Order: sequence, then C-alpha cells, then structure tokens
Amino acid sequence: MPTAPQTTDELYEALQANQRRPYGRTRTVTAEELVDAAERFEETLPLVRALLELQEAYTYGSEPRKSPVVFARLLTLFDEQPDAFDENLRHLVFWRFKWVAAALRALPEIPLTSLRQWLTEMRERYEKAGLGLQPYYGQAYRLAAHVGEDEALAFELWAGRTRTRLSDCEACEIGERALYHLAAGDDERALDTWEPVLAGKESCQEEPARSIAHALLPLLRAGHTDRARKLHLAGYRGCRRNPSMPGEVGRHLEFCALTGNEARGLELLAENRNLFDEVDSPLELLDFLTGAEVLLRRVEQLGHGELPAAGFPGRTWTVDGLLAEVHGRADDLAARFDARNGNTAHTERRSTRLDRAPLLEALELTLRTRHLDEVAPAAPVVAPAARTAPDLPEPLPELIARARALDERGHPDARACWTELRTRVTARGYTHPDEPAVGPLARLRADLLADEASRLGERDDFTGAAALYEEAAGLYDDAGTPAHAALARAHALLATAEIPPRTSAPAGSGTAPQGPADGADDTPAEVAALTAAHAAMVRLHAESSGLAPYQEARLLRLRATALGLRLQASGSDGHVAAVLDEIGLLHDFATRHDVPGQIAGALILRASTFAISGDLPAAVAETDALLDRLNAHGPAWHLPRALGLRARLRLGAQDAEGAHADLGEALRLAADWPADAVDTARLHADLAEACLRLGRPDEALRHLTRSAELNLRRGDRFDAYCAYSNAATLSLDLGRVEDCIALLDSLLAEPDIAAGEPNDRLVAQLRLTRARALRAGEDLKAATAEFLALAAESAGWDDDPGSHAVIAAETAVLLAEADEFGRAREAADQALAAHARDPRHEALSNCLRELARLQARQQGADGLAGALAFLADAGRVADGARTAGYEAHGRSLDSALAYEYGRVHAYADAYEEALAALEKALALLGEPGPDSDRAGEWAECVRFAAAMEGIYLERPAPALARLDAAVSRLTALGHTDETEPLTSLADRLRDEE
Repeated sequence: MPTAPQTTDELYEALQANQRRPYGRTRTVTAEELVDAAERFEETLPLVRALLELQEAYTYGSEPRKSPVVFARLLTLFDEQPDAFDENLRHLVFWRFKWVAAALRALPEIPLTSLRQWLTEMRERYEKAGLGLQPYYGQAYRLAAHVGEDEALAFELWAGRTRTRLSDCEACEIGERALYHLAAGDDERALDTWEPVLAGKESCQEEPARSIAHALLPLLRAGHTDRARKLHLAGYRGCRRNPSMPGEVGRHLEFCALTGNEARGLELLAENRNLFDEVDSPLELLDFLTGAEVLLRRVEQLGHGELPAAGFPGRTWTVDGLLAEVHGRADDLAARFDARNGNTAHTERRSTRLDRAPLLEALELTLRTRHLDEVAPAAPVVAPAARTAPDLPEPLPELIARARALDERGHPDARACWTELRTRVTARGYTHPDEPAVGPLARLRADLLADEASRLGERDDFTGAAALYEEAAGLYDDAGTPAHAALARAHALLATAEIPPRTSAPAGSGTAPQGPADGADDTPAEVAALTAAHAAMVRLHAESSGLAPYQEARLLRLRATALGLRLQASGSDGHVAAVLDEIGLLHDFATRHDVPGQIAGALILRASTFAISGDLPAAVAETDALLDRLNAHGPAWHLPRALGLRARLRLGAQDAEGAHADLGEALRLAADWPADAVDTARLHADLAEACLRLGRPDEALRHLTRSAELNLRRGDRFDAYCAYSNAATLSLDLGRVEDCIALLDSLLAEPDIAAGEPNDRLVAQLRLTRARALRAGEDLKAATAEFLALAAESAGWDDDPGSHAVIAAETAVLLAEADEFGRAREAADQALAAHARDPRHEALSNCLRELARLQARQQGADGLAGALAFLADAGRVADGARTAGYEAHGRSLDSALAYEYGRVHAYADAYEEALAALEKALALLGEPGPDSDRAGEWAECVRFAAAMEGIYLERPAPALARLDAAVSRLTALGHTDETEPLTSLADRLRDEE
C-alpha cells in the first residue's frame, strides 16, 4: 500500500478497493496493513471493518491458523462494545463462528476437545442471542463427517431442522447433503441432491465449482460422460489457482487421471503450481496432494516418470520425484489428522482414492487432445503415421542406398530413411562404411543437410533452409558430386528468394541477392527476388554438367516454381506465359526421360498457374487430367495433393459438396502416406472450410483441431496456433463457451505463446477471443480486465489502428455494462480516434449504439444526454461509411441508428421523440418484399412504434391500424413468423380498450 489512509473515509475506500482484489497474498497483505492503519483511529467501527476484511482474506486465502486469532479480537470488541455493532455487523459476527469452526477442523494440531469446546461456545452464544441452532448442528455434522464417526445421527439432527438467516446458503447445504449420500455409496441419490446446483439453479461464491469437483466421478460411474466433460471445463475454471479451493483442483486432476487425460492433468497441475506454496490449510493441502498423487501415479504407471512436472517451489521436478515427495507429505498429513481424531478415517479415504482404477480409457475433454508423448519440452513430436512404417534395412550400406533411391523418385518413405540415418550418424562411435557405392561421409552428411533444409522450407523457415542447402552444396563439392552440389545451390537460391523482404540472407551465403526493396524500380521486393533467383537458376543450369535426368527435372521444376511464386506475388497477367513456358519445358523433359513424379509435378504446377491467373475452367480441366494420369500411372502419393487442389478449385467455384467429396477421398488416400508428405494438415483445414459452407460447423471444428494437431506435431507452431485460433472462434460461435476457454487457456500456457514468440498479434487474437468467451460465459470481471489490458497494448499498434478501434470499442461496452460510463466514454473516444485512421464502420457503429442503449436503460432521463452523444458519434460513423461506399454486412447502419434513437428516447420517457425516430427507421427500411431479409427488422420497428403509440402515448386506434396493416402485408408476403409479435401486441391493445 503506497500510503496509509489518513482519514476513516480513505480507510473505507481502501477496504472497498481491496475487496475487489482476488483472494491471495496481495489482498491478505493489504488487509493486514489496513488493520494497522485502523488501529491509529480512536473509533471502534473502522477497526471492526478492517478486522472483518482481514479474517475474510485469511479464510479465503487458505490461512486457517490466522483466522481464529482475528476473530478472537472481533469477539472481544463485540463483547466490550456491543453498541458499535449494528445489525449487519452483528450478523457477520455470528456468521463467522462457522468460519472459525472450519479453520479449527483444518488444523491437525488443534485437539478434538478444543473443536468440541468451540462448538459448545457457538451453541451457547446462539442460544443467548435467541438465534436458531440449525447452523450449530450444521457445524456439528461437518465435524462428525470429518472425524468419520456418528455421521448419520449428526446428519439427521442438522438436515431435519428448519433453516435460519445464519444457515449456509442453499447451494452450500445442497452440496453437503450430496456429499453425505456420496460417502454412503449412493451415487444416484447424491446426483439427484446435487441437481439444482449442477444445473445452475442454486449458486454462491464457491458453488457450483465445489460441488462439480466432487460430482465428476459419480457422473462418470452413472454413464453421464458428456455432462461430466462439460462440468469439468466449467467447474475447473471456477477453482483454478484459487488458494481457497485446492481440494477441488485436486479432484479435477484426479478426474483427468481416470479418464485418459493424463497430459491435460499435468497441464492443469502446472497451471496451479501456486497452490504448492500458497495453501496453508493442512486439510485442503491433503485433498489437493491426494488428487495430484492420483495423477502422478497414473503417469508413472504409463511409463512416463521422467516427464517434467510442476511442484513445490525451490527445485525442478520430474513425475517420479514429485510423486515420492507428494506421497510422503500427504501420508504424513493423513496420519496427523488420524492421530488427532483417534482413528484411521483419513488414511482410508486417501487409500480409496489412490486405489481407483481408470473409469474410461479415453474421454475427449477439450478441443485440444494431448498425449503424454507430447508433454516433454523436446523437439517437435513427429506425427504418427496412419500407416505401417516402412521396414528399414539393418545394414547401413543398404539403408543409405535405399534412402537415395527413394529420394531420387521423390518417394515419401525417403524421409523415414533419412531420419534413421541421422540417428545412426550422430550416435557416439559411428563408423562410416568404406564402400565405393556408399561414397564418403561428406556426401552422406550433405544428404542429411539437404533433407533437413527441405523440412525447414516446409515450415517457412527459408533463412535456415537456404543456409543448410549452401552448407550441403559445399559438402557435395568436397565429396566430388558436383551435380548434387548444383541442385542444392538451386534450392538455396529459391529459399533465399522466399525470405521475407526485410530479412537478409545469411552473411557470406553466396546465394542470389534479395533484389531491390519496394520503390527502387517500382518492383515489389519479393517479385524482384524471385526474378533474380530464376535468372540465377537458369545460369546455374547452363553451367552444370553431368546432371542425371531426375536432377535436371528437379532443377527445371525449381525454375518453374520460382516463376509460379512470382506470379502469385505479383498477380500480373504478364507473368503467366513465362510460367507456362517453364512448366512446358519441365513436362516435356520429364516425359521424354520417364520421370513420373516430375510429370505429375508439372501438371500440378500448370493447374495451379491457371487457378492463380483466374482461369478456373482451365485449372479444373488440368486437375482432372492430372487425376486421370495419377490413377493410371501414379505416383500414388501425389493423389491426395491433387484431390486437395481440385477441392480448392471447387470451393472457389462455390461447389462445397464436390470439394467435401474430394477432400474426404484425399484424406482416405493420405492415410497410406506420412502426413508431412501429403500435407494432411492442409487437407483437414480445407475440409473444415467445406464443412462450414455446407452448414456442418461441428464437423468443421473437428477438422480444424485435427489440422492444428498435425501442424503442431511436425513443428509448424504458427500454423497450428492459427488453426487453433480459428477453432476457438468457431467454438464460441457455436455457443461452446467452456470448450473455447479451455482451448485458449491451454494455448496461452504454452511457453512460446506466453513469451509472444510466434507473433504478438496472434497472441493478442487468442487473448481477444478468450476475453469474448469470458464475456459470453458471464465472467464479466475477468473479461473486462482482459479487454482493458488488450486495449492498452493495442493502443501502440501504429501499423494496425483498426484492430485497436475494435478492441477499445468492445472494452467500452463492457465498462458500460458495469455502469462505469465515464471510463466507457474514454474507451469509446480511443476507439473513435483509431477508427479515424483505419475505419471499422460496422464494429464502431454497433458498439456506440449499444453504449447508448446501456446508458439510457441504466440511467433513464439522467443518462439521455450521454446516450445521445454516443448516438451522435454513431451518426458520424454512418456518414463516413456512406461517403466511403461501405455496405454493412448486417443491419443498415442508418436504419439501426434511427431505431436506437427510438429506444434511447423510450428509456428516457420521451415517447413522442421515440415514435418520430421509429418512423424514420421505417422510412429508411422501406416496405419488405417477398424475399426481403429485412422483414424481421421491419416488423420489430412496427411493433416498437405501435407500442409507443398505443401504450405509452395512449393512442390505440392508430397503433392498431399500423399493426393490422403490417400483419396483412407480412402474411401476404409469406413472412408469417414475423407476424406473431404484432398480433400479440394487437390483442393486448384490444383487450385494454
């Protein structure tokens, strides 16, 4: 706390500010400082309020040892100065007897006799104050349940009594009753009891998160797997990182362990590493550690004890090491409670949890399914092939010969051979075969570098690829294989040309220059670089001799590819002929020398060229011819890519059904080949788009996540995160809010994402989607905090003010929903300033109208001026859109604005002005037609205008005439659904006449 409060008013303001903080060390330390400050005042009331805040911080910050001490001070003040306590403070004092009872139960060093003495004092004070004893019997039952003795009698004495004002809330009591039935082995009755809480009908600060955590396994045992999955996502978010709910976090870890989601469990354990340090409640810590042990033991049983795990601070942990530590500490805690209670109840309960067998082999919990093989922070995991891996020869010479033979053909299995060879060559004690057919070690190392460069190029790491190709060329020269060196240098030329313009080629690489920057001769840098690379390849080709047919065909393909990329970058029709000429050279050469892979490559390039140039019919014809050839002559591994190409052409021609069929067949065929070789990730992404166009969003979501998984496994993290981002947005659009949040939480916890490494704007997009999901999930506090942070960050995006405009506008709306209209106005002004630099007409208009509606609804006539100011801004945005020729994707900005003027004036009881605005909206909309998609909006305007006229202005006759005419028109046009609200209002007006 910067400075101590100097007055009681400042103290109360500081207390209120602290109450808005999340529970934890910061809030607790501040509460302690505020008690010190309160003691400087001569009044009792400030100290009482500060002590109440401190006890709450200790209670919900999991520091049970300190809570009773603070309460003792409160109780002394209550006894000595009862007049300082009004009815509300008196209620809080008696309520917190229960908090102290819970704190004492959580401390094994407190004797059982002391716990019972405290309950006796609670009973006596309640009786003396004339209060009902149901809360006392509730605490007596909780002690019996904790000890494990006489639970049934204690339960009946509590559950059968009438609730009082000091009883726990309905949600908490439902949870306790359900736990009683659960402990008795009656899952069905427990779930029936829990239902109002699980369904969201009863809730409080800790519910339903607490009940959900305990209900997960009973739900699984009852066969309600989908509900358990959904509740896990919602419930975990309610307790994660919460020092007052570590036991519930432990139950979620246990749930993951018993449903085949061990990798997610380790992820959640890492997310809650703070609990190892912050939980000072032995009872809660025991519950958390037992859940963690269930998870860690399961991971160890699956053979992954060496994986890293998040644990107690001060050292790094593996699963094995943490398991041993957790086991020892939890056993000790259970033994201490049993010693205090005089039985073995806690040890037995712990053993029951640890001995549970998995309930399901695999339950898909989130959109991002992870496996233990993917947890280790090592090199990207190679995607498991959907086919049987090729049998690799054991003798090294045979393996080298096979790798080179497959590579010459462009066969996908070459990559597996190179991977195996890389492992053998880099092993300690490697001895290179002294055989002429194998060649020197320098050549093999060059082969491996070329393979590695190819992989980097596929991941768009062109700088790395160019460097490795150049290094490989040098080794090929050393090995006396100049043809291979020439081909490697051609690859390096193309890779260098593909480096983004602001990135330089490696110093001393000897590769082709990047070409001039934009503006040097009006040629874009990328186009100039590709032109230069092509020219250098042609020279290299002319200077090279001794090329084998497959090498010359590959060099011709690189030349054609360079020109194809140039066409793609420039979009110039003047570049089409040159590409087709190069492709013709490749096709003729490959046909003459019977190089099937390059024949297919030429046809793919030709079809792609026609597509890029906009000649879709020619592109489709070429693709059909390509598929006919591949089906007749092969190579078969080109079929998935060719089908993917035709599918994209069909999507361009709005033939989503045909694209869906092609992509489905492509994926079926792709299963015969390694995923990298046929770009299975791209096929899934394209299929997701086809599904969306066909109105199959759930299927699209599955393909998006599959695409992301494949990209992630092969190391394409940026593409993977983009696919996951699209999946998160789609899941939010589908109303799967918890799925969306769980996916984004998982992504944002990735180390490279947390560091902003892939792309700071991509990370911001992930956070923005999460903030929107939090808002949709009605977690407005968390959503507002994230939006405010994003608005502050995006204010510095000088290259993208439009995005800042959208973020700031949405932030303003959230602030308005929290009745902070001053801050909302400031955020809206930021949005408008950014909009002036990079317009976002529709987004700004929508948000400004919503701000006006919120202020008028919340403040009525007092908020009219502020609401009208927002609408005036929206009017200027609409004017700008009209001037720019912008057409809104949704409602017309002008008619929507007129409608909002009507609604705002209605909230302010200015009914004549509201009716005039609605008349204007109707004029702007015009009469609906038979195919009009504005019929619903028009009908709503009519209904609203009639309500103003007939109800608030008490002119029912013209209102009924308006409604009857509208109903007749809509009915005649076939818009019968839109007539229902109108006829309902008309019936009401007639009834009131």
